[in-house]
Amino acid sequence: MREELLSLIEKNSRIDLKELAVLLGREEIDVVNELAHLEEEGIICGYHTLINWDKTSIEKVTALIEVKVTPQRGQGFDKIAERIFNYPEVRAVYLISGGYDLLITLEEKSLKEIAGFVSDKLSTLDSVLSTATHFVLKKYKDHGTVFDKGHGDEREVVSP
Repeated sequence: MREELLSLIEKNSRIDLKELAVLLGREEIDVVNELAHLEEEGIICGYHTLINWDKTSIEKVTALIEVKVTPQRGQGFDKIAERIFNYPEVRAVYLISGGYDLLITLEEKSLKEIAGFVSDKLSTLDSVLSTATHFVLKKYKDHGTVFDKGHGDEREVVSP
């Protein structure tokens, strides 16, 4: 039940508990208890709403920032990642493979605010060697959700 429950609520965290119980073939109280256990164990870490900011009058700029760092002795990348994710404007921090070590997602009101964060806060950290900032120009799909469903499948059909 656990894997199926997680898959269902990952797609729709607002699903009604009764509907969830029916889909899982379980009693509602069992679903409630399992959700509580998953939260206590830190498997369910939060419930979020995905917003298409382009359809609002609110200006938001999203940046993906690649960061090369010097890992700290005995703590690896964890300590520097923690320093970075504690900034309130940071939305996500990932340890990644490739030419950079960390990938940071940042949301601000303007390009200037993002540039200020990179130059004033991020680049001044002792462990940071270099950064590369990429701005998101348009979101097509995020967290499995397609943003503009007005277009059908326009891929060219290829047959052997």
